[in-house]
Amino acid sequence: MAGPAPTLDEVARLAGVSRATASRAVNGGHRVSAAAQRAVDDAVRSLGYAPNRSARALVTRRTDSVAVVVPEPDERVFGDPFFARALRGVDRVLAEREIQLVLLLARPGADGERVVRYLSRAAVDGVLLFSAHRDDALPAALAAGGVPWVLGGRPWDPVGDVSSVDVDNVAGGRHATQHLVARGRRHVGHVAGPTDMTAAVDRFTGWQEALGAAGLPDDALAHGDFTETGGREAARRLLQDHPDLDAVFAASDLMARGVLHVLAETGRRVPDDVAVVGYDDLGVAAACTPPLTTMRQPVAEMAERATRLLLEQVDRGGAAETQRLMLAPRLVARASG
Repeated sequence: MAGPAPTLDEVARLAGVSRATASRAVNGGHRVSAAAQRAVDDAVRSLGYAPNRSARALVTRRTDSVAVVVPEPDERVFGDPFFARALRGVDRVLAEREIQLVLLLARPGADGERVVRYLSRAAVDGVLLFSAHRDDALPAALAAGGVPWVLGGRPWDPVGDVSSVDVDNVAGGRHATQHLVARGRRHVGHVAGPTDMTAAVDRFTGWQEALGAAGLPDDALAHGDFTETGGREAARRLLQDHPDLDAVFAASDLMARGVLHVLAETGRRVPDDVAVVGYDDLGVAAACTPPLTTMRQPVAEMAERATRLLLEQVDRGGAAETQRLMLAPRLVARASG
């Protein structure tokens, strides 16, 4: 039969420090010397001590949980590989600190208010916000709410001193389009993402800049919603209005897969008749027929770095320096263009 669980007093005695020092070392290491921290860590391992999280929360006012907020419909969150990759990146960092991930889906409608109410009760230590839309109330509510938060992506407007981690989507859109132009394509259409998302607007801007620099028309544009169905619908509109297209840059791989389907449906060969480049490289691109040339964005790295920025804020009581990090995408050439 197992004996009683080891106590903090036993940890302190074994480490040769006061109970107060042991408590500080176990609860984050603030105002603890490196030697004392090592001694307490060794004692914790030796005794198999596990802090009482409820008691710890009363002392530190920490919940050891972080919320990931995604203002998207359920079907997009669970159907788009971007979110799975981002959540894995977040959880990888949180697991190092034994911090729990709480996923909050703020679907269109009243869900945003529900999420804000939940967060206002200090139910988590910090918030990571991904996939923000232009009219979302969440960024302003988080900025005013006092809970540390970090944005995955570029904010639409200044929302206080919020740290953010984004991919250089303008450069990505430009590079994708330049790749098509360099291969002799002269009428490059674009299946853009939603106009209320900065990633979509930035990729559109890169497409437009590259065509302008090459002296080529930028008249072939249709918007989708980052889904395969949206890509199909946009591709049909593009081909109806511009049957002479010889290339398409789609702002996501899911939409590019929809474009490939429509091109096959209409008898156009890829890349002989129409070359296609996507954006993401999160597994969908390599599985397409033909395999899709795409811009690889480092989603896991973005999520991990955003999480580390957030934990730095939490550890400093929200007083960490604001940082705006920008990561670079890169082209992965395959058979589609």
